[in-house]
Amino acid sequence: MKETALVIMAAGIGSRFGGGIKQLEPVGPNGEIIMDYSIHDALEAGFDKVVFIIRRDLEKDFREIIGNRIEKIAKVEYAFQELDALPAGYEVTPGRTKPWGTGQAVLMVKGLVNCPFLVINADDYYGKEGFRLIHDYMVSEMDESGDVYDICMGGFILSNTLSDNGSVTRGVCRAGADGYLETVNETYNIRMTEDGLKAEDEQGNPVAVSPSQPVSMNMWGLPVKFLEELEQGFPEFLDHLKEGDVKSEYLLPRIIDEMVQSGKARVRVLNTPDKWFGVTYKEDKKMVTDAIQGMKDGGLYPKKLWEE
Repeated sequence: MKETALVIMAAGIGSRFGGGIKQLEPVGPNGEIIMDYSIHDALEAGFDKVVFIIRRDLEKDFREIIGNRIEKIAKVEYAFQELDALPAGYEVTPGRTKPWGTGQAVLMVKGLVNCPFLVINADDYYGKEGFRLIHDYMVSEMDESGDVYDICMGGFILSNTLSDNGSVTRGVCRAGADGYLETVNETYNIRMTEDGLKAEDEQGNPVAVSPSQPVSMNMWGLPVKFLEELEQGFPEFLDHLKEGDVKSEYLLPRIIDEMVQSGKARVRVLNTPDKWFGVTYKEDKKMVTDAIQGMKDGGLYPKKLWEE
């Protein structure tokens, strides 16, 4: 069977969590973190190896909290996303403190991955179905040799991805009747109000969204040659930054949307009914902990996720 890899983006600073590294917060009864469940579901679905994208200053804590545990059950590699990991001839914008977004993060796995790979966020719980759907698509259907990039994504229902404790940012998608992505728009400040669902575009203008729309939760199934596209596009992104811009990011949803619009890629939306859980805000943690305990009680996960 074709080999597949799981790539976990865990370099985020956790800007919304108020201090702690949110990806490393325990949510399971035996100290498991959200990543444990994603890795468990991915290995169960048939993925062959795990690549963690982290910051070097996180490495010691990361290995102690999860890395060493996963190395006992799967092949593990580390990639490092750093602010100064830039193409030759480019320098960090003065005043910038954070790395360059999910596109730069995934580019860091070039050389470590030589097979189709699934990218996920470290601090999102995706449910089992998305891993199964994407693994099976990558193994059985993905055309890695065609002229058009063959990509797939886990499509979540927007109402299944909201937080009760504040607004969220989502890649809001429109798919055609054939199941292929037509557009994905990064949409901000999505929250449920007394007057219904509200959201804004990047400039803060109101935009209409529907609770039943599919959204991208950065669950992308990618052919290995996609890394070449990221490598070519990163200098172009940097060249278009305005002077003094210390916040713009090289983002996967935007990169993939541009590829779809230009005919360079097609993206199969694999709809999953699973509810997404995430710790966007500190107050979300209890809801996630309760949900995971409920799934263990219901037999979806074993009492102990990993055998010693």
